[in-house]
Formats: sequence, structure tokens, C-alpha cells
Amino acid sequence: MFGRSKEKSAPAAQESPAVELTKVGGKGRPTPRRSDAQARNARPLVPADRKAAQKLSREAQREERAKMQAALMTGDERYLPVRDRGPQKRFVRDVVDARRNVGEYFLIIAGISLVLSMVASPLGSRSLVLATTLLIYGMLAVVVVDSVLLGRRVRRTVAARFPDPERGLVSYGITRALQIRRMRRPVPMVERGAHPS
Repeated sequence: MFGRSKEKSAPAAQESPAVELTKVGGKGRPTPRRSDAQARNARPLVPADRKAAQKLSREAQREERAKMQAALMTGDERYLPVRDRGPQKRFVRDVVDARRNVGEYFLIIAGISLVLSMVASPLGSRSLVLATTLLIYGMLAVVVVDSVLLGRRVRRTVAARFPDPERGLVSYGITRALQIRRMRRPVPMVERGAHPS
């Protein structure tokens, strides 16, 4: 009733030439079976010669540690640990190393105070014990104030230098400032009082 009749459309379909569909840019070979692909990619969980594999692994780890140790002494960015890598971390290290930090003297003074309190206790010198205790707490308060000032300086200078600063740079700088200068790794690359570049 509606549309064309079947008799009229059938001859038109027979008259159109057959079009062969071919994929352009094919790989030119049949797709491998899944079992073949999995067998080709399969690797043994345990190597055939365990001792040789362990020896190679230990040698590779030793070389990696040696490169990292050399990088900590020279500042080579390629082999530094991930926590010390990058221009922003390098800049924060330079900011910390260029100033004299109170935190680096805290461990020395705390050790001396501990020795003095251990000597003073058997002697019954309460005034010396009180003095060493006050010295430690006073030094701790000064370290906290110095760390807050350092954190503000690091935040300000990094924001002025880098448009998108990383997270954790302030704590990274404060942690470094609490270490004795000679014990810092990576080693300081700037002198005290120098302007970090």
C-alpha cells in the first residue's frame, strides 16, 4: 500500500555492479591466535639460573647506589634520589644553604646539655641541671621561630621564581635546615651569604 512495490525495486538492485570492499592500510598478515601471542609474551617467573640472576641484580643495584652516592656529592640531577630531584628542590637547597640556620646547631647544643646534665646529676648540682634544661628548651623555641621565618622566606622566593611551585617545598627546606651543614646530602653548592641562583 505504502512505498514502492517489490517487483520494481528488485531489478534496480540487480543492475548495480558488485563493489569489492578491501581494507586500506591493512597489516598484510593474519591476526595471530591469542594462545600464540600469550605464549610469545610469557616469561618464566623464576629464571633458569637463579644465582646468576641474583648476582646480576646485586651488581646493578650496587652500580645504581654508587651513581646516587656520587650524585649526592656532586649535585648531578640525573642520579639524585626522587625526593631531591628538580630545579625547585635545588633552589630551595640553595636558599637554605646560603643562610646561617639555628637548627643546625640544635643537635650539638642538645648533646652538650645532655652530657652536662648526666655529669651534674650524680654531683647533686641542681642548678646545673636546671640550666641545661632551660638551655635546651630555649634553644628549641629559637629553632621553631627560625624555622617559621625560613618557611616564609622559602614560600616567598619560590613563588617569585617559579609560577607553579611544587607541594612540600617548605617542609623540605626546614628539614634540610635542621641538619648539620657538613652532614647535608646533597652537599651544599653555595657558600653562606651567597645569593641563590
